[in-house]
Amino acid sequence: MARVPAKTPVRHPASPRGRAARPKRRRPARAPQFWPDGARLAISLSLMVESPAEPPLTFVAPDGKRYPDLPAETNVQYGYREGIPRLLDLFDRYDIKCSSFISGNCVDLIPEIGVEIAERGHECAAHGKMHDWQMQMSRDEEYAFIKAGMDSVIRVTGQTPLGYNCKALRRSPNTLSILQELGFLYHIDDVSRDEPFIVPVNDKPFVVVPYTRHLNDFEHFILLSMDNNGYESALRDEFDTLYEEAARKRRMMVISWHDRVARPARTRALRRFIEYAQKKPGVWFARKDAIAKWALESDLTIRETEAT
Repeated sequence: MARVPAKTPVRHPASPRGRAARPKRRRPARAPQFWPDGARLAISLSLMVESPAEPPLTFVAPDGKRYPDLPAETNVQYGYREGIPRLLDLFDRYDIKCSSFISGNCVDLIPEIGVEIAERGHECAAHGKMHDWQMQMSRDEEYAFIKAGMDSVIRVTGQTPLGYNCKALRRSPNTLSILQELGFLYHIDDVSRDEPFIVPVNDKPFVVVPYTRHLNDFEHFILLSMDNNGYESALRDEFDTLYEEAARKRRMMVISWHDRVARPARTRALRRFIEYAQKKPGVWFARKDAIAKWALESDLTIRETEAT
């Protein structure tokens, strides 16, 4: 039987001493830095300060005449007497900084509201001069309305507002252009994404930090008349879904609270959710100005070709 000659090992001509070159190992790809310090999910809490910036409240009586609604006025008073202090204490307890959207007339009439919010380290953003519609204003009227509210916030809190919110999100076709002219960085009157994005306004980038209506306390408790358990369940389901998605893309959760809605039982549901969320690794409770600044500098931020 013929012998089969032994195979001569193949030598790589470029390898030292004729040893076979080893293929280079690929380094594992770095995970995208969606948020600062490798955070997985951003959660931003909003405090809407609208009392007492509402127009005078009235009702039509059985005689067909309109009268001042004095009991309703006490609900407005509850906002700055009880609701705001309760929410600020809650945020302090869990070391959370919120973004507070402040109607200028509020801090004109009760400046200690704005001072307290600023001194506790929260963002003081703008919410118009009054809690009133601006989509029906002329451009000059809207400019004056936004600037007057902005000036009130600056005068009382010492902060220059970077963020803006219209009443019920209803802005006009001129709003973003005016905000850009006045030096704002972002607005929240948008519900189209679960992450911040950038739009061009006056040929410059402007950040959108989207809102969520279904996690708005006013919509849940007042408009839909739903209970605490339903609200807490919605918060947890939203969080769990976004936390799961955040493994592969940038995700943000937004929760909005109003001064006059912050009754004891309702805020208890928010407190339980905060405790739940803070047990998960990589959760960043952030002010919206910090989110907007990060989005503006990040290469991962979606950039739209036009504003809507």
